[in-house]
Amino acid sequence: MSKGTLFDKVWDLHTVGTLPSGQTQLFIGLHLVHEVTSPQAFAMVRERELTVMYPERTVATVDHIVPTESQARPFADPLAEAMMQALDQNCQEHGIRFYNIGSGSQGIVHVIAPEQGLTQPGMTIACGDSHTSTHGAFGAIAFGIGTSQVRDVLASQTLALGKLKVRRVEVNGDLLPGVYAKDVVLHIIRKLGVKGGVGYAYEFAGSAIEAMSMEERMTLCNMAIEGGARCGYVNPDQITYDYLHGRDFAPQGAAWDEAVTWWNTLRSDPNAEYDDVVVFDAADIAPTVTWGITPGQGIAITELLPLPDSLPDEEQVLAQDAFAYMDFTPGQSLKGTAIDVCFIGSCTNGRISDLREAAKVVQGRTVAEGIKAFVVPGSERVKQQAEAEGLDQVFTAAGFEWREAGCSMCLAMNPDKLQGRQISASSSNRNFKGRQGSASGRTLLMSPAMVAAAALAGQVTDVRDYLSPA
Repeated sequence: MSKGTLFDKVWDLHTVGTLPSGQTQLFIGLHLVHEVTSPQAFAMVRERELTVMYPERTVATVDHIVPTESQARPFADPLAEAMMQALDQNCQEHGIRFYNIGSGSQGIVHVIAPEQGLTQPGMTIACGDSHTSTHGAFGAIAFGIGTSQVRDVLASQTLALGKLKVRRVEVNGDLLPGVYAKDVVLHIIRKLGVKGGVGYAYEFAGSAIEAMSMEERMTLCNMAIEGGARCGYVNPDQITYDYLHGRDFAPQGAAWDEAVTWWNTLRSDPNAEYDDVVVFDAADIAPTVTWGITPGQGIAITELLPLPDSLPDEEQVLAQDAFAYMDFTPGQSLKGTAIDVCFIGSCTNGRISDLREAAKVVQGRTVAEGIKAFVVPGSERVKQQAEAEGLDQVFTAAGFEWREAGCSMCLAMNPDKLQGRQISASSSNRNFKGRQGSASGRTLLMSPAMVAAAALAGQVTDVRDYLSPA
């Protein structure tokens, strides 16, 4: 088993005890809740006549079901309105901090916690959402959990978990122009497989990772779960501290200096032992697009779709299924594939730096005729900042729709949905069948800049052709 890694240190610091099952009872430092997975959990707490043990350690927002066009209440969808009311009531009843629409701080749960400094190195973090792994970018250990586990955290502030193995995933060298964190993580998942990380925590490391901004690291860790890992993290460093300094919930004054001193001790030791190590060369990574029905079915934009016979035996049946569903042909190029909808947003790529990169591509250009293209900021704060920088005007002048904060078409638990067999160029994290709201809709995952380029071309294209000014 691993030894001396950040994962081991944080796990040991939060261990309450060992259960008869052999699992660890782990204390959870920060619990994030939203409107979809929490109502049943709160109801279970109430049925057992329990209370929320540490309400100050739970923070709530709404994101999954909120419309991104008109957010007037009551919502047109009665179920969505009921979820909103339930979360509001539960937070009031238990004294939980709640960032509702219009608070100025509402947004996707994995966007608002980092931007407010709630997410910090050395924490254990849980949320009833699989992409909680995002918070590992700060040197935290963050888990997505199920509804019954949300109940457990509310009632006891602990979780019963089996300790994971640790795989060090190194990416060394410099990324080429037009290659972003999204391309890096899609490349890693492609190479290691969507089940390759089962039983592991991924420690992302190497010179390419160390050079990334915090928002790029969040993109990377966000999709660790798509590679089968339970969590992903990056060791904290000066980039981490510069991002956190001065944020709402970050330590202040002398407490800040003490925190940084402690955070530095959490980094994996130089002689740390890992259960596995894999190494990638950044120069081998190109703009990447998924072609199938899992995030692992991706190729470089310059490549041709694989021939099923060239794939490992265990991947061939899934590949045949993907080709049939997507209506693609083995050996074809994805370049030139007509697109219907272009979506920029999600907890993976809805932050201010994502919007800036997409705007660089869009500036002075126009969305192709017949393309529905829209941008959904990850939070109210991101929206405010983008508008202060004039990014909204860049997008709308080009023909994009500029929306309110929310999860939007990433999972389509709201009015933003694909129709029929539409193909979406999406900056989100999953391309499963039906993921974006239509049982027959098709999703191609790519970076926000690549989505922007697809919107301009009306088809899948290489963003590197658009990186010079119009």
